[in-house]
Amino acid sequence: MRRVHARLREALRVTREAVDRGESAETPARELLLFCHGFCSALDAHHTGEDRTLFPAIEAAHPDLAPVLRTLQQDHSMIGHLLGGLEAAVRSRSSPEVLARHLEGIAAIMESHFRYEERQLLTVLEGLALDADPGEALGTL
Repeated sequence: MRRVHARLREALRVTREAVDRGESAETPARELLLFCHGFCSALDAHHTGEDRTLFPAIEAAHPDLAPVLRTLQQDHSMIGHLLGGLEAAVRSRSSPEVLARHLEGIAAIMESHFRYEERQLLTVLEGLALDADPGEALGTL
């Protein structure tokens, strides 16, 4: 989980750098769209894998964690909504300042979510017998 989170943080960093460069000769709109789409897709795949595969396995083994898992799923939904806003802003060729604001909001919630998730689940994951491919469960990059 930490490895996947680190990769997603790196994807966000690269995307933010592309936005910071703006739409210049170095970073045309199409390239910016690819960075944003790649980041959004990776984060969405991670959350989808957790919701469909990992969280049900955790809940089956640790029913007491159901409230934590519901909170994490609510975060996934909120982050998904924010990703949709970013994708719409990129498609409409919003200014780098607007895109940066979208990324800042995503970054803040994503970081808070990752830290909470790691605090609550890392120990549980060490002893979890998962009958699924880790890539499927974590949506690895």
